[in-house]
Amino acid sequence: MVERLEVDGYGRSYHSELITLKDEKDKEKVAKAKDGYFLKSQIYTVKIPQFKGGSVFSIKIKWSQKILFHDGQFSLCVPFSFPSYVIPAGRKISKKEKIFLKVNSGAGTEVLCKTTSHPLKEVMRQAGKLSLSYEAEVPTWSSTDFSFSYTVASNDTVGGVLLQSPFLRDFDEREIFCLYLYPGNSQSRKVYKKDVVFLVDISASMKGSPLENTKNALLTSLSQLNAQDTFNIIAFNGEVNLFSSSMETATKEAVSNGAKWVETNFIANGGTNIMLPLIQAMKLVGKSTDSVPLVFLVTDGAVEDEREICNFVKSYVPVGQSVRTPRICTFGIGLYCNHYFLQMLAQIGRGHCDSVHDLDSIDFRMQRLFRTASSVLVADITVEGLEDLDSHELFPPHIQDLSTECPLIISGRYNGTFPEFVKVTGTLADMTNFTVDLKVKREKDMRLSNVLAKRHIDFFTAQAWLLKSEELEEKVSKMSIQNKVPSEHTCMNMVLVQGDEGKKAPEPLLLQKAYSKLSLQRLELNDQKLFLGGLRLGFGDFKATAENLPPAIKEAKPPEGILEKATSNCCGRLAGTCCGMCLLRTCTFMNDQCTIVCTQLCAALACFELIKCCVELCECDCLQ
Repeated sequence: MVERLEVDGYGRSYHSELITLKDEKDKEKVAKAKDGYFLKSQIYTVKIPQFKGGSVFSIKIKWSQKILFHDGQFSLCVPFSFPSYVIPAGRKISKKEKIFLKVNSGAGTEVLCKTTSHPLKEVMRQAGKLSLSYEAEVPTWSSTDFSFSYTVASNDTVGGVLLQSPFLRDFDEREIFCLYLYPGNSQSRKVYKKDVVFLVDISASMKGSPLENTKNALLTSLSQLNAQDTFNIIAFNGEVNLFSSSMETATKEAVSNGAKWVETNFIANGGTNIMLPLIQAMKLVGKSTDSVPLVFLVTDGAVEDEREICNFVKSYVPVGQSVRTPRICTFGIGLYCNHYFLQMLAQIGRGHCDSVHDLDSIDFRMQRLFRTASSVLVADITVEGLEDLDSHELFPPHIQDLSTECPLIISGRYNGTFPEFVKVTGTLADMTNFTVDLKVKREKDMRLSNVLAKRHIDFFTAQAWLLKSEELEEKVSKMSIQNKVPSEHTCMNMVLVQGDEGKKAPEPLLLQKAYSKLSLQRLELNDQKLFLGGLRLGFGDFKATAENLPPAIKEAKPPEGILEKATSNCCGRLAGTCCGMCLLRTCTFMNDQCTIVCTQLCAALACFELIKCCVELCECDCLQ
């Protein structure tokens, strides 16, 4: 998630800022924004305006991403590969790579480095903390992404509670807390057996790669079931198609039959109806005491009764009933599904949620989500000690199970005096009680609001959608702007901080007048808003779902050669341009000498009023 962009060079500097989306015209501009967009699902490109040809400038980008957890290890992968065509031709520049890495686990146990892609030097080591650095002069820029993995040294479940006061300008004056539990590294731990229903969308929009990748992930997940597990499969579009009328024990024969059924019945056609198959799935898994009932939903579409679905799941178990209710995990494909509906459904169902915006990641991400959901170590978790606070708010309010594939994190705000210890209780897979006392401490080395901002913003965005609450939408906007984290109710634009300084290159008076009147691309940013698009997920697209359009992905423009063209050759762009205004637009990609020649041409055309004619007849979007 891109959070902030700063550009500085030759007396001009810009930075990005978040603003609220109250103006309908601004909403339309954000939807059509071309100044920032996803070139591919994991490549975000930004236009940097009003820099002269040959300029050297620095760019700082701040973004956030999740740290992955698997087999007791945390892993981080940061883009750090640079294609050859981004290096200026004919210019010798110093190639220095520098990485500084700080790890703060929050725990009091030792942090152990496991793997790294670059030779890191240890700078500092303390209990729960580690600092590493790398710096080198290199002949060519790195062609390898930076990767790093570490583990918290403990075989047992460990955790703690971190407290922090809000910063001075925080509109929410309540104290912040964060409770965490690491599952530990012991390989002998017993996990719960599971009763799982796979609920898969086979509507016409899933045809091709989406359904094939989903099918592959499902078949792999089936093969990983244990003999004591039970399963069923529901394929849905406008209708409901069941593998079996009841849950099947995961014997080799049953799993094989299930795989054959998938190959035969997973044919993309029809519309999308989620409520009917979900009701059927909830009835199948029922309620359990010695296993974890799990509903695993996969879809690429949005439906109009999503709020009714959430309310149905909320009311499925009467208040005060102590049985274990079905855990609901959701997996969204593309941009047409409502990701906040899927998040809310998973929150209510004490499950997990994930989504993909590129089709090649479906198999891997779906398998990862299933491993997390099906590796429950401690279920029915409760936190004791918060009832004596004056008030408190939990995110999420429905506490998930502790999985061997995912640490448990509970955060929130509170008023009052926090106890010195907090007790966490639950039930282990062998039906014995689980109890751990977590020490409470004040956190000084990291700002919890930065770590938790995205989590809290997503939570309130989903709540605002479910309740149709303008008050919560306003709260999301405030949180987004305050923490500099994009949201559905804010947009990011570029702001000119400092204009040109020093002397400008002399130009003839006629050229100055023609250039100032005709060049729309070099208007000061004080007179226009430069919107960065592609940073919001949206709330689904009913129309696209009804029309069975293939899943939209984060790829706003064709990627073929666009970076190479932008960095090496603008002649093709000029040759294909016949409009005077488009010609001036092309000038923004050229160096100063070429720009002067093109401006002289435009001035000559202006004398014969040919530019005016082009403006009136042009059908391109250069004036929009």
